[in-house]
Amino acid sequence: QAQLEEAGGGLVQAGGSLRLSCSGRTGSVYTVGWFRQAPGKEREFVAAIKWTGNNAYHADSVKGRFTIARDNAKNSVYLQMDSLKPEDTAVYYCAATRSPVWSPRGPYDYWGQGTQVTVSS
Repeated sequence: QAQLEEAGGGLVQAGGSLRLSCSGRTGSVYTVGWFRQAPGKEREFVAAIKWTGNNAYHADSVKGRFTIARDNAKNSVYLQMDSLKPEDTAVYYCAATRSPVWSPRGPYDYWGQGTQVTVSS
């Protein structure tokens, strides 16, 4: 059964940094994405990267502050989050798709359980 696991969440002050990681056993996937959901809000797309090649895409709300990257050898995708703001507080989820079509916002086939990121002011 496919599994994705996030790690690296925590509590950080505004202006600080965190790096989230996503690893798992999903077989061959083509795109891995990060989403987040704050209390009382809908799930929001954050960033996505294709497993091979140079395609990567970041939401406007995080562009210039967050960077998605992958390590194929470690079967992992990372989300480097810098200059964090209180409004970045949310549960962050990674997701993966076996579709070869580059569609960063989805749909996705597999989801992790999420990791909490809290940014204090």
